[in-house]
Amino acid sequence: MSSISESTSTCEPTLADRYRRVRQFTDQIVEPLSAEDCLVQSMPDVSPTRWHMAHTTWFFETFILAHQGDQDVFDPQFNYLFNSYYNTIGKQFPRPQRGLISRPGLDRIKDYRQVVDQRMLELLSGPDLSQDVADAVLIGLNHEQQHQELMLTDIKHVLSCNPTLPVYRPGSFPDAWRPNQDWFEFEEGVYEMGAVDQFAFDNELPRHRQFLEPFGLASSPVNCGQYIEFIEAGGYQKPDPWLSLGWSTAEQQQWDAPLYWVRQGSQWMVFTLAGLVPVCPEWPVCHLSYFEADAFARWAGYRLPTEFEWELASGQGAGNQFADRLWPDGQALHPTCENGPSESIQQMMGTVWEWTSSSYAAYPGYLPPAGALGEYNGKFMCNQYVLRGGSVATSCDHIRTTYRNFFPPDARWQFSGLRLAR
Repeated sequence: MSSISESTSTCEPTLADRYRRVRQFTDQIVEPLSAEDCLVQSMPDVSPTRWHMAHTTWFFETFILAHQGDQDVFDPQFNYLFNSYYNTIGKQFPRPQRGLISRPGLDRIKDYRQVVDQRMLELLSGPDLSQDVADAVLIGLNHEQQHQELMLTDIKHVLSCNPTLPVYRPGSFPDAWRPNQDWFEFEEGVYEMGAVDQFAFDNELPRHRQFLEPFGLASSPVNCGQYIEFIEAGGYQKPDPWLSLGWSTAEQQQWDAPLYWVRQGSQWMVFTLAGLVPVCPEWPVCHLSYFEADAFARWAGYRLPTEFEWELASGQGAGNQFADRLWPDGQALHPTCENGPSESIQQMMGTVWEWTSSSYAAYPGYLPPAGALGEYNGKFMCNQYVLRGGSVATSCDHIRTTYRNFFPPDARWQFSGLRLAR
């Protein structure tokens, strides 16, 4: 898979330091969990924590170390057990059955990570690191950061299925922040879209032009208080604002609120990584499917933005700022990126992934890279929608305004919300 590379004038120490930091953060995510926690697969979309730990390690072993000459494979069976979807590499163990893999155990997987880390750091500290290897390492690190977010979303789902509602990591919640409810207007025009001068996955390329009609974008994501109004107005009982497939899905799945919400008397509660807490009306609403986001927008008299409207607005907002202020489920893990508060567009980065109305498809002129890494993004351009902006579970140095996340329209377990457009 091709990428826009970071400067490699001092690539050996920079890559080695970044490699250590990214891999250590995976260990930090795992630290509060028991070996039993790391085995559970609560639904087909969820992968056990220790599968994530092994798969991200397999990535470095398979795509980098295996091409370095005299490197022994740690365990030949791992190529089948921990290959996710790379058909060029070989067959894969079925995704819905990953929770059945009780062996290798957690200790064996930790040993695997340690051995591969030692070999990788020796490679990164060597004098003859090629540009191709440096590019592959950057892809591998960004790949692991994607899985770190999945580890958090997946373990949240796993723990939510436990009737004791266990706490993953205790933490205090921030004071409620009152979002600005303004609208920002944008003129029609032809705009350049896509990544430039930074690392990017291949689906963010090539840079190209898009014509946009005049549009307006809400200054803040939709919050829980606004969504409660939708619920109380019968939003889940009336088919009017719903897409037909969304309505049938909501009925079949018996949705009546965002995922993890439960009603206790007159109070809405939500399960978080810090346990069950009252819903704060001013928090951005989270864990919505595309169907729910689209239905809310229609009910409110607006629509979801296209991904290109979102990208244009993100470049003209308050600017991406690194902050220690964390929203629910991200506290005490790492800093997030957020906008504002200011008299501008707020929270476009690092709060919730924001659904757009854009189907996940190739940019004009896109060609998947050759080889196994070409299977990374292009093969999934079907029946999915684009989300933008990153969430509280996304590492701050992994977020960028051109990042294209994508999920099927019924997916709810990600930290996904919405922003209104008109």
